[in-house]
Amino acid sequence: MIPQADPSRRIARFRMEVDRAIANTVSSPHYILGPAVESFEADFAAYLGVKHCVGVASGTDALALTLRGMGIGAGDEVITTALTFSGTAQAILHCGARPRFVDIDPISRCIDPAAVEAGITSRTAAIIPVHLFGHPANMLRLMDIAGHHGLAVLEDCAQAHGASIDGRMLGGFGHASAFSFYPTKNLGGIGDSGAIVTNDDLLAARLRSLRHYGMKDSQRISSTMGFNSRMDELQAAILSVLLPHLDAGNIERRALADEYRRELAGLDLLLPPDDPGAVYHQFAIAYKDRDRLAHLLQSEMGIGTSVHYHPLLNHHPAFKDAIVDQLPHSEWLSPRLLSLPIQPEVAAGNAGIIAESIDKAIKP
Repeated sequence: MIPQADPSRRIARFRMEVDRAIANTVSSPHYILGPAVESFEADFAAYLGVKHCVGVASGTDALALTLRGMGIGAGDEVITTALTFSGTAQAILHCGARPRFVDIDPISRCIDPAAVEAGITSRTAAIIPVHLFGHPANMLRLMDIAGHHGLAVLEDCAQAHGASIDGRMLGGFGHASAFSFYPTKNLGGIGDSGAIVTNDDLLAARLRSLRHYGMKDSQRISSTMGFNSRMDELQAAILSVLLPHLDAGNIERRALADEYRRELAGLDLLLPPDDPGAVYHQFAIAYKDRDRLAHLLQSEMGIGTSVHYHPLLNHHPAFKDAIVDQLPHSEWLSPRLLSLPIQPEVAAGNAGIIAESIDKAIKP
């Protein structure tokens, strides 16, 4: 039986460092937006090669606050993908704007730049590309399109910590980028937290105010409508311990992905794109009878899998008022995607066994 994915296994690998960080935080007089948060913000910005990092309470807050900080609101449309987690489009609703779902590129599985360009209207204010499963979207083309039409670009990097395009880290392409540190992420804590990164000095200052009731610096006067969305010291301290190990963990994920490719080659299923800059938050295969395969793997081999993301967001009641363009590639892929174990703490040494089990399960 293959053990189920469990984020605590990653924490356990660095238990002594984590325990020390927790002890130091608990004994400190700071609990919210203190020195541990400031240290992590500086380190994460340096890691990504950007000027500013603003720690917030979650990845969804990172998206929602950034849209508000960009001045996006009622009457605006924001183009994104329907093949993603609900939080991406929820953030658009929270700022009063309207999501517009366009199709994916069938190879990358990320938003299709041609579909983005075709979906732009006089109301379009921003584009949110999602680096799905840790695979880079076509940021160079998207930034060209955005520049031509005067649009903001907010990268959703919730699944792409350490991913890159030609050696340049994701998070530094858009006007701003949002990260989640939910426990299951490649860089995840022991609870919810997130961050916004940007090279825009004015936007960064605005976001630091928005996350803290619209207050500026140490003043206790709200100059605008803000929110309570602050990263706490405990999460920051733990993330600071894990950040130096992120690249090594991503290398392990790439090695596991390569092993899956070798072992699954020739089978009647579609593998994720082979991109040297991907970090494989998930390794999602596509198979025509996905539910049957998942059931057989669990019931007969004890191998747990996950489904991401079905149904598409345009089928969620929360987004009934969204604008939906033609989504043939998204609609084809969504009911076929099945995420295999890729976390090094679970899949290391087991990728061959899992692939062999898949081979047996899909044979007539």
